[in-house]
Formats: sequence, structure tokens, C-alpha cells
Amino acid sequence: MILRQLQPIIEEKLFQGKALIILGPRQVGKSTLLNMISNGLRKDVLFLNCDNNDIRKQLSEPGINELRRIIGKSEIVFIDEAQRVLNIGLTLKLITDQMPEVQLIVTGSSSLELSNLVNEPLTGRKFEYQLFPLSFQEISNHYGYIEAKRNLHQFIVFGTYPDVVNNTGNEPEVLSNLVSSYLFKDVFMYQDIRKPEFIEQLLEALALQMGSEVSFNELAQLLKSDPHTVQRYISLLEKAFIIFRLRSFSRNVRNELKKSRKIYFYDNGIRNAILGNYSQLDSRTDRGVLWENFFIAERMKYLHYNKIFAKRFFWRTAQQMEIDYLEDYNGKLTAFEIKWNPLNKLKFPLSFTKNYPDAECISVHTDNFQEFIGV
Repeated sequence: MILRQLQPIIEEKLFQGKALIILGPRQVGKSTLLNMISNGLRKDVLFLNCDNNDIRKQLSEPGINELRRIIGKSEIVFIDEAQRVLNIGLTLKLITDQMPEVQLIVTGSSSLELSNLVNEPLTGRKFEYQLFPLSFQEISNHYGYIEAKRNLHQFIVFGTYPDVVNNTGNEPEVLSNLVSSYLFKDVFMYQDIRKPEFIEQLLEALALQMGSEVSFNELAQLLKSDPHTVQRYISLLEKAFIIFRLRSFSRNVRNELKKSRKIYFYDNGIRNAILGNYSQLDSRTDRGVLWENFFIAERMKYLHYNKIFAKRFFWRTAQQMEIDYLEDYNGKLTAFEIKWNPLNKLKFPLSFTKNYPDAECISVHTDNFQEFIGV
């Protein structure tokens, strides 16, 4: 088993009177993480998998007496895929308030229902975390840095879902099965989804535009839809942890773009599976954007697991001057230019360095990226 960076973080928060919420896409290793946590505890543990219909029914509208009967003498209760339970927020609130001796650990493969139904009832009663596909740091810790670096090209093409990393040689088959059977399950079950094929078409368009500025109007024209529908479906895909967006950074300098956004994928393998393109990295015309997506996703994992609450952006002007990735942490700006070739000479735009003279400017490439993701 590959030790997940989230495991000691969760274990440190046990029995502090709060529910622990772990969100992340399906097949990312949430159930495995629960098993690894339980194996190290000398406590009575109860597992409730809400993919099972009978468990969903029992948890949907129970009273406190029914919950006490379900939990019995268990000291830790794992509730897996909790977003599938109606009124799950109220159920979790009852357990947390009325049974303070019980530690709740709750997972959800989407925030579609879970975040909406949990946030209000559990205000002040929860710690919430996200579990990502395997980080390069987790892979390095398990297999060794030399082996991880040797397989960097594979990770950039096939991504780092646990089943993908553990099935060398069968990556296309694993990814195709993941995309067709699991990834969109919660999105398609969502009550307002009436056009599953539209989501697939939208994802193909976003995959082709990965790392570029995205226009809802242009996507709507391309897909013969309207901007409101495009924006709503993109929001659903974000809540299912398939894509995420970066906003443009501006502090009201006149020529900076203020309302633009870029779309990235949580995992390169998912993006390439959507396009059906598993070509080797050296022969790809999209190598640069795959590298950019890989680094930004890895940096996101590093920030989250290390509790660095930085705001993330890109920067561009009306004159097309651009910086790939920008972080604002406690008022300090760090600008990253992400290049595949370490030999490429890099000069940050004068309009940026002049307006933000205190910003740290860093060139990231394949020879030094590990310094910025905790390896």
C-alpha cells in the first residue's frame, strides 16, 4: 500500500469532537485510506458503505435512537460514499451532537450533494479534506525518487490514479474503464442531468482547450447550447473533481485581464482518456500543456496536504503578455513560468515585474520541479 499524505493528517484530528470529511473522485483511494487508518487503531470500527441501498435507507432519515442501534458500541464510524444519502447532513449532525464519543469519518466521491447538505448543518463541527490522485511525492516516498523520476513521462501521459500506477503496461485499459464506468457516475445521477452526451462533448472541448483561456460563449456556440448551460455543467464537473479552474489575477492595473479563466484537469490520464490519445510524450504536440497541467495539479496537492492556503491564478494582459501560474499567499506573490525544456531562456514580462516588484519569479522545468512539490 502506498502511504497517502492525508493519512497522518486525518489521524492527528481524531477524537477532537469534529466529523472528518474526505472528498475526492471515485477510484482515487478513499476506501483504501479508511482501511489503512482503521488498521492502525485499537478501536471498535463500523464501516457503512452507502453504495448499498439498504444502508442508504437506514441513514436517510433516522432518529437518534435508531442511530444508536446502528452504531452500537463502535467508537469510530466510517461512512463511505455519503453523498448518496438523502439528508446526510442532518444525520451527521445528530451523531456529532448527540454521540460525542463517536468519531465520524465520512467520504464522498463528489461534492454535488455532500458539500451542499453538510456545510450548513455541520458548521463548526467538521474538518474537510480532499484526496487527490497519487502525488509525485507519495510515489517517490514509496518507490524511491530515482524510480519515480524515471517514470515521469508515464505519469504525465497516463496520470497517477492508484490503479493506473499499480498496473504498468495496462494503463489505457484501466483509464478507459475508469472513464466509462466510474468517473461520471455521480454527475449522471444528479437530478438535473438530462443530456449525458452533452457532458461528454463538453469534456472533449475542455480537454482540447486545456491550459488556454476558456470562453463560455465560444463553448456554447461550438456545442450548440447557451452560456448558462455550459457554465452550469462546468460547475458540476468541478464538483465531481474532474476539472478545476484558475481565475486571472489582477490588482486593477489597467491592461490586466480581470474576468478570464483557464480550465485544467485533476489528472492528465483522465484528460487523455477523454480524447483517446495515449501517445508517448516525445511524439506529442501537446507536450507543453500536459507538463503545465501536471505541475499545477501537483502543486495543488502539495499546498493542500501542507495546509498552505494560497490563492491560485494565472496572469495575462490585453497585449497577450502572460505568466502561467501565480500564487498569492499572505499578500506575497509568487509567479511560476512552466517550461518543459530546462535550456529555454526565460524572461518575465516587464509589465508584471514593474507593477509587482516584490513578487518572486520562478522558472519551473523538468530538472527542478520537485523542489516545489515537496520532493
